[in-house]
Amino acid sequence: MHMQPRLPSPGIEAAGVIAPLSYLAADASHPVSYAYTPPPGMPWESAAYEAHESFIADARRQQGLALDGNGFLLADAPSAVRDFSDEDEIVSTYYAEAMELALMATGGTHAYVFDHLVRRREADRAALSFGRKLVQGQAAANGRIHNDYTEESGRRRLALVLRDSDLLPFVQHFSIINIWRSIKGPVQDTPLAVCDARSVQPTELVRGEVRYPKRTGEIYQLCHAAHHRWSYFPQMDRHEALLFKQYDSRTQGVARFTPHAAFDLPHIPADAPLRESIELRCLVVHA
Repeated sequence: MHMQPRLPSPGIEAAGVIAPLSYLAADASHPVSYAYTPPPGMPWESAAYEAHESFIADARRQQGLALDGNGFLLADAPSAVRDFSDEDEIVSTYYAEAMELALMATGGTHAYVFDHLVRRREADRAALSFGRKLVQGQAAANGRIHNDYTEESGRRRLALVLRDSDLLPFVQHFSIINIWRSIKGPVQDTPLAVCDARSVQPTELVRGEVRYPKRTGEIYQLCHAAHHRWSYFPQMDRHEALLFKQYDSRTQGVARFTPHAAFDLPHIPADAPLRESIELRCLVVHA
């Protein structure tokens, strides 16, 4: 599996694009989002968001991208999965592929996939939001800038994944990697933007909650700063996988959090196919 960025496809603007990204409002604190219909009188999202026109660079023109440096990279990693609507095939085939890819990218000794999610852009291309509205049984694209784990919830995930394992006492350090892939051909309408981890200051990350019917998750959302460096990989195809760091237990010298969000490409053709993608999270242990 090749880990270097590919050359851009013909017709793709070399530098990048300018598009709005949905940041947490400057005065927001402890935002709460619901992943299910909220209780009566409660909003789907408690916080306000602000769209900031942002330059999103073409990452296919960037050299030397690395998980520990930038927080993300693109891998040429074809999948043997024939049907990404088949849950059994995803678990039996794709999970093993993802663990192999994560170990190769990180040098870890053990990898564990603990969840996945298939997303589909709404047919009417409604304004991007938190992405929990179901479309034919699938979640929509998530346009809120976020990082899947916080300092606390990242540590908690290790204990949850390894609670029945004898490995826990021998863990030197660990990370949580998100692996994102198109499952319907080149992405033409709503790609994923990732923020270079080196351009994010800890004070810009705001702890928030995602409430599910039987549990509450904790994520980081992001306040706007002009120094954030955003990138995306134009026309990501089914044979490619975007890996990005969502947590690293090491506190010095490595990327730890990589905020990301879906965004609408400007000037797309009216008949551009709706983006469909799969994302999964993989805990990687160094023991």
